[in-house]
Order: sequence, then structure tokens, then C-alpha cells
Amino acid sequence: MMPKITSKKYLKTGRITALFSFLIGTVIFALYYFTSAFMLLFIGYAFVVFVGILNLILLFVILARANSDSENRAKLLKTSGLLLLNISVMLFYCWVAIVLLGTMRITFTNNTENQITDINVVGCGGGYIDQLEVGESTTVWVKIIGDCDISIDYLYNGKREREEVIGYVTSSMGQKWTYKISRKNIKLVPLANL
Repeated sequence: MMPKITSKKYLKTGRITALFSFLIGTVIFALYYFTSAFMLLFIGYAFVVFVGILNLILLFVILARANSDSENRAKLLKTSGLLLLNISVMLFYCWVAIVLLGTMRITFTNNTENQITDINVVGCGGGYIDQLEVGESTTVWVKIIGDCDISIDYLYNGKREREEVIGYVTSSMGQKWTYKISRKNIKLVPLANL
């Protein structure tokens, strides 16, 4: 005969599962957000599936136990709420990861000797930067719309110049990118062509 599992064990198991799955999931998500390491995406999705199923099973088991244990019902329902909150956070992290996959997060740095103004991010979803002082950086989130390339055109000493930033981007290819505006691969753009 199997030993009877007490409500205290259900409470402890539910709380520990919620805490560790939240902490580990948050670490994986934060590492992916800051590095865009593709391997973390696969690890994260596998973790979400495994832990999501585990949290759901525990949620239903604890709810069933709360139904039959009136003495510990309030504590069991609180633990169920904690598991449900954890599942909601997990779904939010998945949604943000999907948004990140559809977005290029490009940090532009002015590596020239003068201020750059009227910076247009051309291609995909585009973007705009009013100005960058020498050495200044700013990040633009560019939405990926199908197959596209990303370039910039800007004013440098009164002349419109263009540089290719990324030659090819496609759906689900979102990542963090750093681009130093250096005027090494520039093309002069006649103002009439803009």
C-alpha cells in the first residue's frame, strides 16, 4: 500500500515547483533577451513545455486536494494561485520571445568625426534617429516584415549618405545587432532620390 500524501507535502511541492520554475525560466529569458543566443531559445522552449506541463498537473492535483481537504483549502488554493500565476508569466515570456524573433534590435554608434543628423533606418519596418553626436549610441527596434535588408541614410556635413547595415533579414531572424556608422561603405544619395 502506498503512503498517503499529506496536504503539507502538496503545499511544499507546489511552492518549490513554482519558485524554481519561475527563477530558472526568468534566468533563461533574461539571458536570451540580452544575448539573442539562438540556443537559449531552444532551451527555453523545451523548458517551457516541460515545466508548463508539470505546473498544470500540479495545479489540477492541488485543486482536487483542496476540494477534499476543507481544513487546508485556503492554503492549497493560494498555492494553486501561485502555480497559475507562474503559468501566466511563462506564457508572457513566450509572447515576448515571439516579438523579439520578429524584431532586429540594432544599436547604432556614431564612429565618425562629426555629428550625424536625420538618420533614416530604411528597409523592413524602418526607424528614425534625429541625431547622433560623436561616440553616441542609440538602439532602434526594427520590425521584420518578410524578406528585407536594412540600411541607413543620414546627413553628414550637409550631404546625404547611405550605408548598408544588414544585407538580408527574414521572419523569425530577430536578434541584437551593433552597427558602427563609420562612412567606410558610403554611397552619396542625391536629395532628389529621397
